[in-house]
Amino acid sequence: MERIRIFDTTLRDGEQAPGAAMSPEQKLDIAEQLAKLGVDNIEAGFPVSSPVQMKAVKLIAENVRTTGVSALARALPADIDAAVEALKGAANPLIHTFIATSPIHMMYKLKKREDEVLSMAAKAVRYARRFTDQVEFSPEDATRSNPEFLFRVLEKVINAGARIINIPDTVGYTTPSEFYALIQAIKNNVPNIDKVILSVHCHNDMGLAIANTISGIQAGARQAEVTVNGIGERAGNASLEELAMVFSVRKDLLHFSTGINTKQIYNTSRLVANTINYPVPKNKPVVGENIFAHEAGIHQDGVIKNRETYEIMSPESIGRDHNDIVLGRHSGISGFKKRVRQLGFKLTSDEFKKIYPILLKTADSKTEVYDEDIIAIVNDELGKKTDTMRMKYFSILSGNSGISTATVEIEDANGTKQEAAIGDGPISAVFNAIDRVTGLHAVLEEFLIQAVSPSRLAVGEASVIINVDGKKFSGKGASTNILEASAKAYLNALNKSKISSESEAE
Repeated sequence: MERIRIFDTTLRDGEQAPGAAMSPEQKLDIAEQLAKLGVDNIEAGFPVSSPVQMKAVKLIAENVRTTGVSALARALPADIDAAVEALKGAANPLIHTFIATSPIHMMYKLKKREDEVLSMAAKAVRYARRFTDQVEFSPEDATRSNPEFLFRVLEKVINAGARIINIPDTVGYTTPSEFYALIQAIKNNVPNIDKVILSVHCHNDMGLAIANTISGIQAGARQAEVTVNGIGERAGNASLEELAMVFSVRKDLLHFSTGINTKQIYNTSRLVANTINYPVPKNKPVVGENIFAHEAGIHQDGVIKNRETYEIMSPESIGRDHNDIVLGRHSGISGFKKRVRQLGFKLTSDEFKKIYPILLKTADSKTEVYDEDIIAIVNDELGKKTDTMRMKYFSILSGNSGISTATVEIEDANGTKQEAAIGDGPISAVFNAIDRVTGLHAVLEEFLIQAVSPSRLAVGEASVIINVDGKKFSGKGASTNILEASAKAYLNALNKSKISSESEAE
């Protein structure tokens, strides 16, 4: 079984999905979970792009010690300097530098000739090697590059000191057979390729990211760049959990292994989904709710007799252990505390004291508290750690005739303030009231409410994406009252926009 390195870029490429921006503290929480999951390297961000990115990479570099931490940099000295500064505290730092090599990128984006790109690539790698032995180079849009030019670039950067060569299918353009052939061609035509680890980074624009990644590995790549839940630019990236489980389930065909602890997959997926406010589709491979659900009678009969008739993996294999403890109003503090730990949350005593009354309130309002309820509530309440504005009270008057009216009271560092507003409906009214209290105004681009557990007494989770001065921010809120969940989600997104503007001002 050959070992495949897992380079996770959830916190960099994954965060580039619209509305998926994270605070430095949220990034650290996910990075710590990624380390527990067993990834080999965490690409923590793009430090030169903003003070928030710089802070996040620093925070992760200083606190995550059991896995490699990398930072992205264009083939520019200023970018590399920013990466070096951000990675100062890292135990295993890696600088990932890149420049586009396809004709369309060189002509229209870079406005540079081949010889200029070749020189910039080699100089960037040589400069980065002054600070660390671990330098990765990516020829952006490699799958649309001229192969002969691509071979020349790779040879030059390896001579300059690159230790990992990553081949990105930047726009999800290639097919599995083409990608296999490209990796083979690189191995056969770049004379010093044996000095480096070959890596692949595939996008999912045509739904081929995982297939292309596997083809690249079969052709000789020994590192895969992936994201949790496949999040990322446009249609996203190759999915970490899908790749890990392909290798786990198909050992007979694919003789590769990873360092991934598959029993941490489900918790990691839910943490990322809740943090960035991207619900996992029910039919998502590996981690979707429907993977272990069977409605058709023939399927139910088969699963009852033997689960392997219609399930190629078990819930336990990805960390979805069946819970024999039914949590409700009589469970007590120890039962809730145990289940919170089982779900992967590391709460301090003070944090649990803050969460426990909310869990009890939920238990009082319904017959059973599900794992999804706990995940939503814990993430919602802990999300307040970075919130500077908190909702103390709200009231909404609405019906099927007349004008909806909402009153809200919000607390911040300057005290509390109350305002009222009207709207076309209850949601519009409460959002308008929050705008008046905070003095902020956002354009609502997306709004979603979904039940996160079964029954009519389910906890509802509201998700929003807002646009403030051209920048998108996501927010989420959970409650058995969907109007309260909606108000929380909107205020959570406004908090992120406020924190972002304050960080830029610094």
